[in-house]
Amino acid sequence: MQNQKGTVPQDSGFVRWFSELNKNSISVAGGKGANLAEIYNLRVPVPPGFVITAQAYNYFIEKAGLKNKMKEMLDEIDYENTKQLDEITKKLREMIVSSEFPTEMRREVIGAYEDLAGDKDTPVYELLRRIPEHIFVAVRSSATAEDLEDASFAGQQDSFLNIKGTENLIEAIKKCFASLFTSRATYYRHKKGFKHEETSLAVVVQKMVDSDKSGVVFSKDPSYDNDNVIIESVFGLGVGIVSGMITPDKYLVSRDFEITDRKISDKKIALTRNAGGEEVEVKLTSEKSHSPVLNNLEIKKLAELALKLEFHYNKPQDIEFAIEGKDVYIVQTRAITTIGKNIERSSEEIKGEEILSGLAASPGVASGKVKIVHTLDDLQKIETGDVLVTKMTNPDMVVTMQKSSAIITDEGGLTAHAAIVSREMGIPCIVGTHEATKKLNDGDIVTVDGFNGKVYAGKVGETRKKEVDEVTENTKTKLKVMIDLPSFAERASKTGLKSVGLLRLEGIIAESGKHPNYFLQHKKFEDYEKVIYRGVHEIAKYFDELWVRTSDIRSDEFQNLEGAPKEKEANPMLGNHGIRYSLKHPELLKAELNALKKVSSEGKKIGVMMPQVISVDELKKTKEHLKEIDFGDAKVGVMIETPAAVQLIKDFCMEGIDFISFGTNDLTQYMLAIDRGNEEVQDLYNEMNPAILYQLEYVIRVAKRNGVETSICGQAGSKKEMVKFLVEKGIDSISVNADAAREIGEYIAELERTDKNIEDGKAELKLIDEPMPVEDLQDDDDKMGEEQTEKVNEEINLGL
Repeated sequence: MQNQKGTVPQDSGFVRWFSELNKNSISVAGGKGANLAEIYNLRVPVPPGFVITAQAYNYFIEKAGLKNKMKEMLDEIDYENTKQLDEITKKLREMIVSSEFPTEMRREVIGAYEDLAGDKDTPVYELLRRIPEHIFVAVRSSATAEDLEDASFAGQQDSFLNIKGTENLIEAIKKCFASLFTSRATYYRHKKGFKHEETSLAVVVQKMVDSDKSGVVFSKDPSYDNDNVIIESVFGLGVGIVSGMITPDKYLVSRDFEITDRKISDKKIALTRNAGGEEVEVKLTSEKSHSPVLNNLEIKKLAELALKLEFHYNKPQDIEFAIEGKDVYIVQTRAITTIGKNIERSSEEIKGEEILSGLAASPGVASGKVKIVHTLDDLQKIETGDVLVTKMTNPDMVVTMQKSSAIITDEGGLTAHAAIVSREMGIPCIVGTHEATKKLNDGDIVTVDGFNGKVYAGKVGETRKKEVDEVTENTKTKLKVMIDLPSFAERASKTGLKSVGLLRLEGIIAESGKHPNYFLQHKKFEDYEKVIYRGVHEIAKYFDELWVRTSDIRSDEFQNLEGAPKEKEANPMLGNHGIRYSLKHPELLKAELNALKKVSSEGKKIGVMMPQVISVDELKKTKEHLKEIDFGDAKVGVMIETPAAVQLIKDFCMEGIDFISFGTNDLTQYMLAIDRGNEEVQDLYNEMNPAILYQLEYVIRVAKRNGVETSICGQAGSKKEMVKFLVEKGIDSISVNADAAREIGEYIAELERTDKNIEDGKAELKLIDEPMPVEDLQDDDDKMGEEQTEKVNEEINLGL
C-alpha cells in the first residue's frame, strides 16, 4: 500500500499516513487525526502529514514503565482541589517528557519525517540536495477523546508549530504526550466522565503552512439557532485567534453564499514565523490593522468548503483554515458540540446602562460580582456566581470557569478555546470588548447579555435557560438526571429537572477519603452511615425524587482511599462487587439504607436500586434488610446490567419491584463478551447491536405488563439513536448527564410530537391494566420471540 509520500512502513505501526486513515480511525489517530485524514481523502485541501498513533503512545508509556505510577497518582486527585490537581499533573508531565523515546519508535518517526520533506512535484535534483530535517512541521496533539460529537475537548492538549529538526520533533512529540495530563485536560476528562486509563493520545505531524491569513469557520452559528456560516480571521498564524490574543474580523455568509455582514476589527498585531522558525509578534500599521483580512473570493471559498464538510459529516462543523498566497488550506475540522438553541432568548429587551460591548461568544444572560483575572494566581479569588473578567480567554481557566455565572474578555473571538468550553457549560460569554479589564473593577455588579454581546451596570432584567422540565412536561417519556457528587447538584438542578435517575454512592464515598472496607474493619458503621447521609442529603436539597444505587466498588477502584483492600482480583469486573458485596457485608448495606431512610423522612422520594443483580434471592434478601430497618416507603428497583437480570425479569416482577433501570455499559459488555476498557475491541462495542436491543425491548415489555416503571441510566441514554429506539418501545424515563439534558429533552419532545405513530407503537406492546399470569406471559413471549427478533433486525437495518 502507498501513502501520499512513499511506501508505508511495514513494521510496528507507530506511524500511519493520512491516506491510510479515515473518520472511523479515532482509536488509532485520535479525533483530530481521524478528521484530518477523512477530509484529506475527500480531496479537501489539507497540508500533507502523518500520525504517530495512540498505540505508539501506549507503547511509550509501557516501555518507560510509567503506567502503574501514573494510575496511582491520578487516583489521588481531589478534582475540586486546584492546587493538588496542578501539582500532581505537573509531576506526570515531567515524568513523560524526561522519559527515553524508544529506539524503534524514533526510527519510524524520523523515517516518516524525512519522507514528508519530499514532494512528488519537487524536481529530483531538489530532493537530492535537500536536507530532510530542514522542513517546518506542526506537531499537534490528537486525543482519542477529542473532537467528539458531545465534547470538543477544545484546547485541552498542546500543539507546537514551526518545529524543525529530528531532535526538536521528538521533544515536541513527548510534550504532546505529556499534555494529555495538563490540569485542564485531566479535569475536563473527569468532568465529562472519561476514564484516564481509557484515553490515549496520537500526534499529528503536518507540513507547516506559512500563513498570510488564518482563522476559523463555523458552518452554522454556534451561538444561535440560525443557518449563517460564520468566518473569523486574522493576519498571520492562527494561534493568534485561537489563543484569544487578537480580536478577529467576523463575516456572516448565507447558505446561498451572500455575504450578509462584516465586522472589521482593530487587529493591532499579527503572529508570524521568522526565518529561524520562531513565532514573532508583528505590530500592524493603523491602515493594515483596520483593513479586511479576507477578500470576497476567499470568504465564499471558505463558506463553500464549510458547507461541503457539513454535508459530508451531516453535522455542523468548526473548521480551522490557513491561507498562503492564493492557496486555501483546511487544517482541522470537528463537530460543533453546542448550538445556541439550548438557550431561550427573552422576548423582552434588556433595559439598563450599557457600559461595554463585544462579540457574543456564548448565549444567555447572567448577573454577578466582577472578579478580574490578570494571572492564573487570580483564579483563586473566583467564587460561585462571580463574573470572570480577563484580558483573553485561556484553556487553563476551564477548571475555574464552572464556578462563574458569566465570562468577559478584552480580546478573542468565537473560537477562543475557553469560549468554546463556555458554550458547552452553558455560561454566557462576551469576548473582544478591548477594555473590560480597564473599565471594570473587582466587586462591580454587572449583567452580561451573551445574546447581544453587551454588558450592563448593576443587576438588570435577566433571562434564564428554559428549563428542561418545561420542554418535557407534556411528554410521555420523562427525563431525569444522573449525578455523583454534591458539588455538582446545584448546577444539575438548573436543568429544571426534579428527579435523579441514578445517584451513585461511589463519589460520596471517595470524597470521605475512606473505603467502605475501612468502616468494615473498624466496625464504624454509624460513621459510614453519616458519610452517606451527608452526601445524599446535600444532593436531595435540589430534587424531589432520587433513585440511589447501593455502593458498587470493584477491587481495582479507589485504591487511594484509606482502608482499601490491598489485593486486586484477577478479573475485578466479574468479581466481588455490587449487590453481592453488599449482601456479604450486611452492616455496610444497612448503613447505606439507614442513611437513605433518613433522607426519605425529610420528605424526599427514595428509590433503592440494586447493581449487578443475578438472582431473585438477592432481591429477597435486600427487601428483608429494608423491612428490618422499617424502610417501607422506599421504592425497590434492580439494575438490568447482567444477562441473568434480563432472563429473570419476570421472576423479579412476580417477587415485587417498583422499577428497573438499564445499565447499558455493563449489559453490552456482558452480552457481547467485550471488555469495554480494551481498545482493541472498541470497534465491536455497540449498544445498538440487535442482541442488546432485543434484551431492552423484552424487559420493557414484561415490566410494562406488570406495572413496573422502566428507565435507563447507562451512557447510551444520551445517544439519539438509542433514545429513538427506547421512546418507540415505550420506556417511561431516560436518565442523562445534566449537560446533555437540554438536547435529549428536546429530542424526546420532537420524537413524540412529530411521530404520529408513537401511540400506535406503544399500543403494539399490548399493555393491560392487570398483570398477566406468569404462564400466559411465557406462552406469549415464546410466540413473539421470532417475530420480535425479526422486527428488531429490520429496525436496525433502517438506521434505528
